[in-house]
Amino acid sequence: MRQTPLPEATQRIVAQFVRPDGSLHTIPSKHSKLRAVLDHLCQAFELGRTYPESEVNETLGRFHPDYAALRRYLVEEGFLTREEGHYWRSGGTVDV
Repeated sequence: MRQTPLPEATQRIVAQFVRPDGSLHTIPSKHSKLRAVLDHLCQAFELGRTYPESEVNETLGRFHPDYAALRRYLVEEGFLTREEGHYWRSGGTVDV
């Protein structure tokens, strides 16, 4: 899947939290930085596709061991939508 390039300012923030292997060394506590990292993470999910919770957990687990917190933040901040145990991407940077 091709990722949408993030804005340069967002990329600079994300670079502070992502290791060379793509995993997060920490989850940002500052809201603006957290949103930038969540925008980066939501790029792992294709627009228009529905994911079971187990697949969301597996995908997010590649970024950080606390996949449940990442999943919750993605939903709370509007990057993913959840209904009856299924998730789909509903936000983040996209090509137009």
